[in-house]
Amino acid sequence: MPSPNSSDDVLIDVIVSAPFMENTWIVRRADRPECVIVDPGFQPRQIVQFIEDRDLKPELILLTHGHVDHIAGNAALKEQWPELPIAIGTGDAHMLTDPDENLSSLGGMRITSPPANRLLREGDRVGAAGMEFDVLEIPGHSPGHVVYILRSDPPPIVLGGDVLFAGSIGRCDFPGGNQALLVRGIRQKLFTLPDETRVYPGHGDPTTVGVERRTNPFCKV
Repeated sequence: MPSPNSSDDVLIDVIVSAPFMENTWIVRRADRPECVIVDPGFQPRQIVQFIEDRDLKPELILLTHGHVDHIAGNAALKEQWPELPIAIGTGDAHMLTDPDENLSSLGGMRITSPPANRLLREGDRVGAAGMEFDVLEIPGHSPGHVVYILRSDPPPIVLGGDVLFAGSIGRCDFPGGNQALLVRGIRQKLFTLPDETRVYPGHGDPTTVGVERRTNPFCKV
């Protein structure tokens, strides 16, 4: 059955990982088997099962930021597919291999990830699985948080991590957090996109830029 997040051209499925109810997005074109895995959480076996059941071919792990709930599945996926590259924003790359920085040590887990294969900055473009994503830096939830925008298939799609949620924003009380920076980035870089732009966040349900611009209480202009 088609994902409720699907369009005629791009399919977007979600695997929600306990205990933080983090969204791992699997993004692919409808007419090809290659896919991108966005922010693998604490359910890597479910991710592998989903991909294998559909005969998909993962081409890239795309990370929005380095907090543990968004990287916990990296090691298992790299074990399953050793050549699968990891991409993350330059400012959060060090968090992958440091359990204090990625916050896993706070819960006594001390989880690490293999290091990134590609470091991304504002203005970069990432191509994989027949898609090309623009990279925008929006710090505030974490110092090096990035979001990815797919513009080729209207309406645009934002893979947003923990920046903008339905009716909320990412928390800013972690080390390196800054609410003013986060809100400014949302207003300047996301709220300038078309109203119909779909936002797929790191937690909770998808939303649109138009709805959040009009109603999000944290981002009133």
